[in-house]
Amino acid sequence: MNSEPFKGTIGRYFWESTPSWPEPVRPNPGSPNVLIVLLDDVGFAQLGCFGSQIDTPVMDGLAANGLRYSNFHTTGLCSPTRSCVLTGRNHHSNGMGRITDLATGFPGYSGRIPRSNGFLSQILVERGYATYAVGKWHLTPDEDMNLAAPRTSWPLGRGFERFYGFHGGETHQFAPWLVHDNHFVDQPRSINEGYHLTEDLVDHAIEDVFDLRAIDADKPFFLYLATGACHSPHHAPQTWLDHYRGRFDHGWDVEREQTVQRQRDLGVIPAHTELSPRPDWVPAWDSLGSSEQKLYARFMEAFGAYLSHTDAQIGRLLEALEETGDLDNTLVLLLSDNGASSEGGPNGSVNDARPWNLVGRPLDEAIERIDEIGGPRLHNNYPWGWTVAGNTPFRRWKREVHEGGVADPLIVSWPAGITSVGEVRTQYTHAIDLVPTLLELLEMDPPEELAGVTQTPMAGTSFAHTLSDPDVPSNRHTQYFEMFGCQALYHDGWKAVSFHPIHTAEPGLDQVAWELYDLINDPAECNDLSDQDPVRLASMISKWWEEAEKYQVLPLDNRPFSEFTLGRPTGAAADRSLVVYHPGAGMVPEEAVPPLFNRSHALRADVEIPDTGCEGVLLSLGNLQGGFSFFVQQNRLVYVHNLVGKQWVRIEAEEDLAAGVQCLEARFTRTGNNQGQMQLLSDDRLLGAGPIERFTPMRWNLTGAGLHCGADPGLPVCDDYESPFSFTATLHRVTLEVLGEATVDQKAQADIAVIRQ
Repeated sequence: MNSEPFKGTIGRYFWESTPSWPEPVRPNPGSPNVLIVLLDDVGFAQLGCFGSQIDTPVMDGLAANGLRYSNFHTTGLCSPTRSCVLTGRNHHSNGMGRITDLATGFPGYSGRIPRSNGFLSQILVERGYATYAVGKWHLTPDEDMNLAAPRTSWPLGRGFERFYGFHGGETHQFAPWLVHDNHFVDQPRSINEGYHLTEDLVDHAIEDVFDLRAIDADKPFFLYLATGACHSPHHAPQTWLDHYRGRFDHGWDVEREQTVQRQRDLGVIPAHTELSPRPDWVPAWDSLGSSEQKLYARFMEAFGAYLSHTDAQIGRLLEALEETGDLDNTLVLLLSDNGASSEGGPNGSVNDARPWNLVGRPLDEAIERIDEIGGPRLHNNYPWGWTVAGNTPFRRWKREVHEGGVADPLIVSWPAGITSVGEVRTQYTHAIDLVPTLLELLEMDPPEELAGVTQTPMAGTSFAHTLSDPDVPSNRHTQYFEMFGCQALYHDGWKAVSFHPIHTAEPGLDQVAWELYDLINDPAECNDLSDQDPVRLASMISKWWEEAEKYQVLPLDNRPFSEFTLGRPTGAAADRSLVVYHPGAGMVPEEAVPPLFNRSHALRADVEIPDTGCEGVLLSLGNLQGGFSFFVQQNRLVYVHNLVGKQWVRIEAEEDLAAGVQCLEARFTRTGNNQGQMQLLSDDRLLGAGPIERFTPMRWNLTGAGLHCGADPGLPVCDDYESPFSFTATLHRVTLEVLGEATVDQKAQADIAVIRQ
């Protein structure tokens, strides 16, 4: 029912009545479009215009025609920062004290953004904007990321009118888990046809704008483009990988020295800034062997290719906006969600899921597979040395609150609204300041109510006044930080900060040592002044606790997995012991599949096989980087178990399948810890059997490759067939039954959740 009061008259008859039509809501004439480009895991020093040697000409062009904010900050982690960017509230106020996967049941860690903290998309759609979200979301709890779940925390439930992208913290760039609006879809092209996710995302972003302009030439839009890049896996087309061959052979030590000098020359750090020391846990490049150097350089080449390829796709979007005449009046904010990531470990990784499945990441295998780095068969990530280089000149990295984790690049471009282009702004800003800034530039007040819900005040403050004045003081004087028990407080140029290792008991959250830095004279936190100025430090620590109380940061907890996270609701789907799947249904996320790990289970397919035989997938879960597939090949029943892309076990029937109606079964009997016997049967008649000595213990893979019935689309689980390998006979259903309680390694589950940020 229309809530606008009727302004006509209504009599008994039409000749006594006067109609009245509601006026459509329109923004102020000339209101700019808004484009937020949110990169993933891109450190302060990884864009060309912030000192990197990686080619980012499009982003550099935005900076040349706009402004760089060199004192911009985030929360240090994915979901928390995204919640700040879209609401203008602190991450704990949004229930996003950590990623959605690790909710603990406390207000600051619920994993659910309250309706009283409305999104920018909700504000703008009510003011007459078209609103589009494209790319990574990661603001929906695991238990709601399935097709039976409510869509209230999906993009279309938070003010966006269209969505195309993916839900979780990461996905495979050549074979992603895709969501279109409120349903799952398969990728539009195969890997062999040249598919890459970033290109697909930008295709849809352009389509959204073209669709709008085909109908309405003037309606402004808000486009939120959150790329999967540059979160691992670092995937890029081969031509881009080839472009970077040899570019990083000089190593991370030289890279840091060259980068910090470029940063000084560009003015994105003060000329007096020291380069933070290389930490002890990162070896000197010259101490490495030649094979290690070649491997580690290749890992970084893949990252560089990934970022440059992303830059080119952003360029395609800007060209499309120029084609529609929108570019000049589009307000662009380009930023990253946290510092460079350390999840590749000390030596880099060819599959990030391996450590969490009790499988090592041996150097010799990575060296043997060096030419596959950056391609679809690996889930590659670079080693710690490149993480430190990516955060130059700062200390530490993502998931922590030293500057390496929370200092990020921000570019603001608006040809029609910014005249002082190509300059650097040094005012202290934070992700919570973006929404208030945009609202001021759009000449809108924050709403007191959205969709009938009273709104909380925004914690952010506008920095719109800095667009035209490089010297005006910042409106932000104080900002707290907290991530997995690491604490920090910024106040008027000073920073108090503490570090506590994640999911370890020592030294104890109540025993951490705080450090104190004068960021104006020491931006890279090289000189701890805690002993010289204990009074200031004590005052700042006290202020941190006040902020923690105010913004529901407490209780502090550095444990990703604990009795709190284990006690959260998981959703009915994963708790069932018997589930029936049908061909033609959408993908089922791994989180919604009953866990098969370390327990007996059976897969039963009800089929009708013709006299000519059949082939194809009955049930599959995962992809080449981990999973299983139950299928028929050359009319013989087969089961393949893929242990995180390291070990494939194929068990095949010893005879052909008979024609007719029958129940085909893969029956796994647990015989020990993460091991058992797999039997293949037809109507309980044994056709073949074999051992699986290392059954996947924790997680099939990390890229969102879920369960499919009747096919294995995208990147297949094994090389035994080509995707999608659809079943060619009649498949009525596949029943999955689990027997006994699941045995779960809590620490490994914690590690899985941490790496998926």
